[in-house]
Order: sequence, then C-alpha cells, then structure tokens
Amino acid sequence: MLFAFLSIGISAQTTRITDRNDIGWYNYFGTFKVANKWSVHTEYQWRRDQTISNPQQSLLRLGANYQASPKLQLRLGYAWIETYAYGDIPLNGFGKTFTEHRSFQMATITDKIWNIDLSHRFMLEQRWVGRFNSAAATSEDEYLFLNRLRYMFRLQIPLAKNPKPKTPYLAVYDEIFLGFGENIGANVFDQNRLGLLLGCNLTSNFKIEAGYLNQIVQFGRNINNQDVYQHNNGLIVNTIFNFDFRKNKETK
Repeated sequence: MLFAFLSIGISAQTTRITDRNDIGWYNYFGTFKVANKWSVHTEYQWRRDQTISNPQQSLLRLGANYQASPKLQLRLGYAWIETYAYGDIPLNGFGKTFTEHRSFQMATITDKIWNIDLSHRFMLEQRWVGRFNSAAATSEDEYLFLNRLRYMFRLQIPLAKNPKPKTPYLAVYDEIFLGFGENIGANVFDQNRLGLLLGCNLTSNFKIEAGYLNQIVQFGRNINNQDVYQHNNGLIVNTIFNFDFRKNKETK
C-alpha cells in the first residue's frame, strides 16, 4: 500500500511543469472619502520580474466604496491589466504581452479581537482576457470571457501591548483564486497568494507596508498534456493613502 501511494505521488509530480521567478510588487492604494458612506478607491500596482529589472504586470484599478455598516464595506469597480512575457514560460502561449479588462464586485468584513484586526475579503471578477490566434498577430484577436472568485483572510497584530497610532504592526494574509463557468480551461484553481508584512501608520492618512510575497499560479493551458505552475517569490511594498473630501467633517 505504501509503495502505491509513493508511486501515485511521483506520477503526480511528473505531470507538472514548474517555472520559478523572483518578483517585486510596488503598490499604491488611495481612498478618497466624498460622503459619510461613500468613497472612491484608486489603485496602481507596478509588478516586476527579477525583483525590479523586468516588467511582470501593470494593474490599474478604480472603484466606488459604500460603507454598509461599520464592519462591512462594498465595492464596485473596473481594472485594466497589462501582462508581460516574463519568466522561462510566459503566460501567453506565443510569448506576447496581452491586455485584460475586468469588472468586479467586492465585500470586505472587518472585526477586532483584543488588539488584533481581522478581515475577510470576497471578490467576484468578470474578466476579458486578450488572446492571439497566431504568432504573427500584432494585437489581440479576441477577448476570452472568464469568471473568477477570490477570498482573502488577513490578520494584523500590533507590535506593542498598548498600541498607539504609530505603533508598527505585523500582518499576514492568504488569498485563493478560483475560476468557474465557461472557458476556464485547465485551472479551476487559478492561484494563491501568501504575504507576510511589517507596517506602520506614519501619519493619520498614510501608512506603508513591506514584506514577503509567495504567489502560486496555475496556467490556463497545458504543455504536452502537463499542468504548468508558476512559483513566484519576492518583495511587496504597499503605500496606502486615505483622504477626506467631505465638506462637513463634523459628521464623521
């Protein structure tokens, strides 16, 4: 029986192709409060391969936030993404840069246990991913429609018994991505991200986080009937801004 399990495990490993990359993600997040329950979300992520030297992905995201309750925020938005031909095995089969457009809906639930902040983020994405029908094509021939569900759990712990506004904190999060519906190809499991961050609120409207990111991506296509996985590890830096544009701030 033991030999049977070992042979199954070895067989499963041989059906996979693995590509490993060193990445660096440098991110801006900005929230602009315009009413008691409404705010505008802005975001740009500059994602790099070889830590910083080569492009991996460019992501711009915009959204409208509604604070349904003190612990529940809803967001509706749009994202524009450029994915480059990075790594030994590019995501695109012809080794081309491709464009993706997304609409998304998101709900974030926050809670607090003692001094520990908890959050659960649920995101539903509708994706239009650029596809080329030949190696000679100079622009996308069509956009493939895909659905994806994301769930992220984050835990944030202050690094002091009696935390103050500028007390550093440690944050850990994990996010899983699952494809569903038509056209998902090989990857119902799309990817997983695990992050470990050290952060600090430098001012009342600005904080910075930096740390380690582990990303596992399954390709939506096979190569020689083998599943293809990327294992990307590296640096992540988040800069987070919050501004209040309400005219009557006494209603805070």
